[in-house]
Amino acid sequence: MKILVAMSGGVDSSVVASMLHAQGHQLIGVRFSLWVDPLAPALAQVLPSKCCTTQNISRASSVAKKLGIPLQVISLEHEFKKEVVDPFLDAHRKGQTPNPCIGCNRTIKFGKLISLMRELGCEKLATGHYARVATEKLPDGTERAILLEAIDKRKDQSYYLYGLQQDQLRHALFPLGAMKKTEVYKLAHDYDLPLSESYRESQDLCFFPEKTPQEFLKRYLHSSLSAGSIIRRDGTVVGTHEGLPLYTIGQRRGLGIGGLKIPLEVVSKNLEKNQLIVSTKGEEKTRSVYLSDLRYISWKPEGTDPMPFECRTRSLSHRSKGTLKLIADKAIFEFDSPAPVQPAGQSLVLYRGEEIVGGGVMENESSPSRV
Repeated sequence: MKILVAMSGGVDSSVVASMLHAQGHQLIGVRFSLWVDPLAPALAQVLPSKCCTTQNISRASSVAKKLGIPLQVISLEHEFKKEVVDPFLDAHRKGQTPNPCIGCNRTIKFGKLISLMRELGCEKLATGHYARVATEKLPDGTERAILLEAIDKRKDQSYYLYGLQQDQLRHALFPLGAMKKTEVYKLAHDYDLPLSESYRESQDLCFFPEKTPQEFLKRYLHSSLSAGSIIRRDGTVVGTHEGLPLYTIGQRRGLGIGGLKIPLEVVSKNLEKNQLIVSTKGEEKTRSVYLSDLRYISWKPEGTDPMPFECRTRSLSHRSKGTLKLIADKAIFEFDSPAPVQPAGQSLVLYRGEEIVGGGVMENESSPSRV
């Protein structure tokens, strides 16, 4: 089979390429050159935890050369800036906390890669994601692809893939989805892949050098940042914030509020009054959240009656049970038990057993309450 392999240079994609080559497939490797913050300080070095380090780039080239396969480097700086970075900044301006990795998977990693796969005459696209794809036969004889969680629950990345469409999923190969991470490292050793003793997996957002986005946001949203009051629900002023886009719902550290026996956490933002609202840790919960930009992978819930699902509001968080009720092109998810107040802009992903059904972007808590 002729397969396009996404090769970031990390251990996962390198093992995928080596596995498929050992199985006798005809491979073409590809890695993207993406937008990286040009305004970052000159002394700021891209951290080892970023996927765009020179070490990873060199490793991808070395692995491709060792396997004797071509490696294409495609520049997508403009597309990445437009599809991933700009929406990330716009969402923060609106007081949200977006998850750019979800949009990147849909529009860049699978959107652009599937197009390139076809252009090069490949049948499948293989990546190092920890997820699984299965095929389900329908009563009318047709088939559809379904997305399943990875076997290794600690590394599962299916949360980030809920926005994939049928055509993308049908062509996707996730060879690591049925493996444990320990098995992947063993294969890396068996294939004699070039991994140093200090090797670290890529993590954090890739388009700025810092571990957290605050400095990046200060560079690009400086005109949208103005200091304001940090208040409690009763209006008591407890501190001063540096600008609402720099904070997220649920945040406890970095608030600049000291001397308290019980820690406070961010529970809301008042954009009109430029106020950051805090409450005692764990005091406020939510019963439901509104969802927009709904996306479904293989089937769409129908009707207006509430449907039971489990959900995650973060990639590896515990699942919560509740019901989904469709309201025109949006939905409301009602939790069976009170849940932490959720950041607008993050995604709520729906599960049916091991299957990822779809999800949507959380807008706001519809019924916050105190516990």
